[in-house]
Amino acid sequence: MDEAGTSASAGSAPRGGRPARSGVFYKFTQQDLPAWKPAMTPGYVIAIFLVIGIIFVPVGLICLQASNRVAEVVHRYDIDCLPNAYRSNKQAYIKDSSISKKCIQKVKVQYHMKAPIYVYYELDNYYQNHRRYIKSRSDKQLRYGLKYTDSSCSPIERSNGLPIVPCGLIAWSLFNDTYDFTRGSMGIMVDRKNISWRSDREHKYGKDVYPFNFQNGSLIGGGKLDPDIPLSNQEDLIVWMRAAALPQFRKLYGVIEEDIQADEIITMHITNNYNTYSFGGKKSLVLTTSTWLGGKNDFLGYAYLITGSSSIFLSIVFALIHVKIPRPQGDAAYLSWSRKNGNN
Repeated sequence: MDEAGTSASAGSAPRGGRPARSGVFYKFTQQDLPAWKPAMTPGYVIAIFLVIGIIFVPVGLICLQASNRVAEVVHRYDIDCLPNAYRSNKQAYIKDSSISKKCIQKVKVQYHMKAPIYVYYELDNYYQNHRRYIKSRSDKQLRYGLKYTDSSCSPIERSNGLPIVPCGLIAWSLFNDTYDFTRGSMGIMVDRKNISWRSDREHKYGKDVYPFNFQNGSLIGGGKLDPDIPLSNQEDLIVWMRAAALPQFRKLYGVIEEDIQADEIITMHITNNYNTYSFGGKKSLVLTTSTWLGGKNDFLGYAYLITGSSSIFLSIVFALIHVKIPRPQGDAAYLSWSRKNGNN
């Protein structure tokens, strides 16, 4: 009895380290586990489409309602801030440093804007996702400084024989328009702190890395950086270096921590430094509030509404077809080979 039992146990043991041809693990690796395959009957299909529609349509309406609650002011200023004498020669205006770039624009706020109010600059026809542009940077240099000089920063890698920190086209083209706001004779404070991601400040930009030899070449790009402030505190740079995926994008400039009343006139004091005229770009200043859904975004609500409405419409169509031309479940006459043999 002992020998027989030992032989039986040995026979069921794995051979050569291979798992026995039984058990859950073996069946799982061989895809031999029991599975449930739903039978998609007309009733199930109609019910699924109907449920999707019933859920998606209210969600879409809620998203649209949240988006409509966002108060937003968008003001394009790149054309309005051009002096009349330079309307036909924009390049001469923007490249001449002796010409004042100060510009005053007034906007009337249509709706009550509750703090916090986010100030964005919006650029259009600006391709930050261009391959050469987006690769012209050195993440190691931004983190560790001069010990890294990458050829990936070309063509903005060195100037006057010395390395540049931060190097690359993205940093070189830093946005440098500035904005101030007043209502009446009172100024409106704009908080410029914490406009970048905390993870970027703490992990991607060095606390002991300072700008070096930046914008000292013969060809000046965008804004300059304070050489006495580490890159981790240069939040304008950090926001700009997170490249946008689309040619029209917004980047956060600051936050206003006080309400703006409806029908109030806001005076915007703009310094129009950034050159978008050479490539036909557009510049706009955006004041916007937010909701639990974020900023103004009608697309999400319309997407839910269209998907839900289409699902309800399809469920009605399928129900009418099923009522008019019912198909018995499991009818072999509907199999492709059965119909083929019938035609022959």
